[in-house]
Amino acid sequence: MFRWFRGNVIRGIAALIATVVVSWLALEYFVPSLPTRITIATGGKGTTFEYFGERYRQRFARAGVNLIVRETAGALENLELLKDPNSGVQIGFLTGGISNSEDAPNLSSMGLISNVPFWIFYPSSDSIAGLSQLKGKRIAVGPEGSGVRYTAERLLSKADINEKTATLLPFSGDAAVEALMDGSADVALIVGGSDAPSVAKLLTNPKLRLMNFSTAEALTRMFPDLVRVVLPKGVIELDPPNPPHDITLVGTTAKVLIRDDLHPAIVQLLAQTMKEEHQGPGLFQRSGEFPAIEDPEFPVSRIAADYYRNGPSFLARYLPFWMTVYAQRAIAFIVAALAIVFPVFGFAPRLYDWLVHQRLRRLYHRLRVVEIASQSELTASQIKSLERELAKIDRAARAVPLRHSHLYFVIKYHLDQIRSRLGKAAPLS
Repeated sequence: MFRWFRGNVIRGIAALIATVVVSWLALEYFVPSLPTRITIATGGKGTTFEYFGERYRQRFARAGVNLIVRETAGALENLELLKDPNSGVQIGFLTGGISNSEDAPNLSSMGLISNVPFWIFYPSSDSIAGLSQLKGKRIAVGPEGSGVRYTAERLLSKADINEKTATLLPFSGDAAVEALMDGSADVALIVGGSDAPSVAKLLTNPKLRLMNFSTAEALTRMFPDLVRVVLPKGVIELDPPNPPHDITLVGTTAKVLIRDDLHPAIVQLLAQTMKEEHQGPGLFQRSGEFPAIEDPEFPVSRIAADYYRNGPSFLARYLPFWMTVYAQRAIAFIVAALAIVFPVFGFAPRLYDWLVHQRLRRLYHRLRVVEIASQSELTASQIKSLERELAKIDRAARAVPLRHSHLYFVIKYHLDQIRSRLGKAAPLS
């Protein structure tokens, strides 16, 4: 009886351990643990991407998530870091026209976040009406490997401007502003929004002018990823108006890319951050225009698109971010456990019956050995040995559960039959 009880306890513990292990594995697959830190690739000091990276970091911190802002040369380096699974970078800013899903199949887009103009600033003492007038000048176009440099070279190439016809300086952001102010650069080409610190400094500096792209429409036809935008008269300062007249610019679209293995909860937090940061009106966008659930170059994350359309999930509306993650894991664990336990409970009675029948089969096997032996001529000691074996079988049969009493009485009947036969057997002299 004790062995039977101990065996059932061991099987129950094994089943419980198996249930917990399988449920935990299912939990880690469907709702993985929240990472302790996330890294975002931005840009150089004073750039729009560096500015937004800091803004994102502050919003993530309020949710209890440590977002590491990694300063880079710009969009091209960001792309390479995202493509490299060993770089530690899971999020990065990018501009249009640099890459697509064929080149980077492991990346998804969080949508477009803004129109990013190309600003060409030069001293107000000069007069520059077109790209061709930049020949022979020292132009701050950003370091090698940056999105600014890539964009600048694309634009300038249409005016036959390259390293042979001009001096291309590796300055961007604050460094480009300093170069322009101290005279080490004649022109600064900056890619970024009006809220970028470097752009804001130059727009309000009366010693500098902003070049008007009179051929903006033609450039957007040559480069389909470019857009035409207008900086309205007086939008920086109303009186006296700055700029003094409408200025036409060309620009590209900025986006946020993520690795496909980024934790789903972080993706939702990032979507929330982007919506809060970019949905307002701006110089080149209407309220609610961004973030846009579209990207012609990369597939948009399903989680991000759902958030932009429907807002936060039910749990996220009422719980802090960290608690939402634990609640999701708890729900997932319960669902996984129930998915395992319910079938087990349905199968348990049949398994129990099978174990009882297996036990009886073993007892009948021993009984048959005794029955075969009883058909031979036996000595008195052999008869006593067989009777002791019958007694052991009888004691073992008493462990058969009450719900299987019919099986107990069947084997009891057969035990009595063989015991009676042994009692009649005449021992050998």
